[in-house]
Amino acid sequence: MSTTTRPPAPDATDEQAFLDRLREFVGLEATPTRYAQDAVNQAMIRHFVEAMDDENPVYVDERAARDTGRAGVVAPPPMLSTWLMVGYKAHRAAAAGTTSDTPMARLLAILTGAGFVGVVATNDEHEYLRELHLGDEIKMTTVIEDVSPRKTTGLGTGHFITTLRVYTDQDDEVVARQRFRILRFDPSRAKPATPAGADPALRHRPFVLRDNAFWFEAAAQRRLVIQACTDCGTLRHPPGPACPSCHSYAWHEVEASGRGTVHSYVVSHHPKAAGYDYPLTVLLVDLEEGTRLVADFAGDAAEVEIGMPVQVDWLDYGEHLTLPRFRAAPCASEPAEEEKD
Repeated sequence: MSTTTRPPAPDATDEQAFLDRLREFVGLEATPTRYAQDAVNQAMIRHFVEAMDDENPVYVDERAARDTGRAGVVAPPPMLSTWLMVGYKAHRAAAAGTTSDTPMARLLAILTGAGFVGVVATNDEHEYLRELHLGDEIKMTTVIEDVSPRKTTGLGTGHFITTLRVYTDQDDEVVARQRFRILRFDPSRAKPATPAGADPALRHRPFVLRDNAFWFEAAAQRRLVIQACTDCGTLRHPPGPACPSCHSYAWHEVEASGRGTVHSYVVSHHPKAAGYDYPLTVLLVDLEEGTRLVADFAGDAAEVEIGMPVQVDWLDYGEHLTLPRFRAAPCASEPAEEEKD
């Protein structure tokens, strides 16, 4: 009985030797070809478009699809990876450590052994060659396309790994390509964050465009407004050129009360950007009028709860720029706090 021994992993302190070892994997098939468990089907398309609130009829209505010159219903392009999902069984196997020995697994094991244990996705580029139709059977091959030299990032030093995923149909016709890039980094060598000043004037400025200029102009006057369709009355935020309900281009603004409840929130500790106090609490607020708004929380993160009543507050970022934030709404028996900048 013969055994195969692998050469020891190269010393990560010799950057060139280590990179040469990593690049031995370039060009190899990262994982075995993955086959969709089911053909493209209407039921999954319907679940997807309902979850995404996509009302394009070519995804669910045969006649509407044919009216556009298509042969029939098509699948939404962003749904591509949905057909190749491996399911819970594969995830349980991965958690139990019973996954197969693949070039990608071996590459990651070398990086892990050298201390590059952190991972973050950095790029995801899609190229669609044709739409998917009902009955298409999709498969995906994944090749390790590149491993970068060692890079120093705000998260730490590490290597970028790029894979190329090629999606083909039952006739081996390429229907899409996807380049996916991750960074494997050593978090113990991250650059210490520079303390950020809390002066709002140092914050990044929002992009003011023709479609949203009215909203920022109102905020500069400390008025919270919502875009409303003039034809059907539907409120929408963020602002846009056309009504998602009736597709009308006619709109006007309505004044919001400034009251709402916390739908969700995040507390950010890193990376630190100039002009913000940390930890930074960002709310997703359900306004009384029915739309939602993302804004900072003016208060202690510990007091935030899902469903908590909040009211609008205002923060001056400098000349000609004031933006809304929210603070906890006072109880009915308590007097409202004076506005604070």
